[in-house]
Amino acid sequence: MMPRKDPSPADHEQWQRQLREGLAELGLALSAAQQQRLLDYLALLEKWNRAFNLTAVRDPQRMVSRQLLDSLSILPWVRGPRVLDVGTGAGLPGIPLAIALPEHRFVLLDSNGKKVRFVRQAIMQLDLDNVSVRQQRVEAMSDPDGFDIILSRAFADLEEMLALTAHLRAPAGIWAAMKSGLAELEPRIIPAGMGYRVERLKVPAEQGERNLVLIGPQDALAHGQPA
Repeated sequence: MMPRKDPSPADHEQWQRQLREGLAELGLALSAAQQQRLLDYLALLEKWNRAFNLTAVRDPQRMVSRQLLDSLSILPWVRGPRVLDVGTGAGLPGIPLAIALPEHRFVLLDSNGKKVRFVRQAIMQLDLDNVSVRQQRVEAMSDPDGFDIILSRAFADLEEMLALTAHLRAPAGIWAAMKSGLAELEPRIIPAGMGYRVERLKVPAEQGERNLVLIGPQDALAHGQPA
């Protein structure tokens, strides 16, 4: 097996270009400071990935699209002020979204100790005062207020996600699950009284199918993209 090449200064310059062009393609306007913070997060993730198996994406040339732009592709549908990222892993999509949406409060949840340690380190180094992380199983988590949106990028199949997180949704809250395919989406799994929408995502530099499944009260889904 060939050794993995660490990112060079040229790689980091390419990250800047890929991020700038990708944000333009997504129609997202982030400040220079936000873009730098996203790149700082990516550099920290790459560094930790040398020692810990945090993500499957190890090629520096693919990290901007697969980690940052994929996470940010759902930003137009993220509502607040309280956001739960369940099964966050290395902080995806929660950390990129929290950088882009500083007015929202993010809770990142995962039961994996090494991944939670990384997320805590990232929150500290990036000075993200709108993010907290909890290490526990989702069924053991409690929250008196509930969340306005519950996100999932790679947590579980949709039916299991709905069942395990129902107690954490605010009365008017919604679920937002990122999926590479929709074979599992059957109307029978949608909770009674709820509706659903499927939004096709186009992630720059990625060819595979990507979708966002939104589930919640009908009136919460009826007005296009949430603010």
